[in-house]
Amino acid sequence: MSPEIQQSNEEACVVVESLEQIGSQWRLIVLHDLQDGEKRFNELKRSTDASSRTLSRVLDDLQELGFVNRRLEEDAPVATFYSLTPKGRSLCPVFDEIESWADEWLHSPPADAPDAETDDEDAESESAPKAKAEAE
Repeated sequence: MSPEIQQSNEEACVVVESLEQIGSQWRLIVLHDLQDGEKRFNELKRSTDASSRTLSRVLDDLQELGFVNRRLEEDAPVATFYSLTPKGRSLCPVFDEIESWADEWLHSPPADAPDAETDDEDAESESAPKAKAEAE
């Protein structure tokens, strides 16, 4: 294997490994939601629309991977708070870049899609000779 291919594969492996840690739908939703600051379990449940079981599993996974802190407050009523660790906060610029990319590419027609005005002009220019021939 050439050194260039080996380096390319190693770089791709790092990307794949990173996505395996943060890439599930629910993990991304929770990480994105926690960018706004510490939240209680029920706040996260409401804002993410996840079931209690799913949210609990995702928070446990993210805590185990070092992205999320869990803080238990034992005053009445007992409350569990979640926040991003420095590792989790380091993803904030990544989310910003993804949002910028999405604004540019997900909500606009593809660059290679025909322009609607151009299509209308082409249709008019093609129909003009037909109309002229029919009139004669």
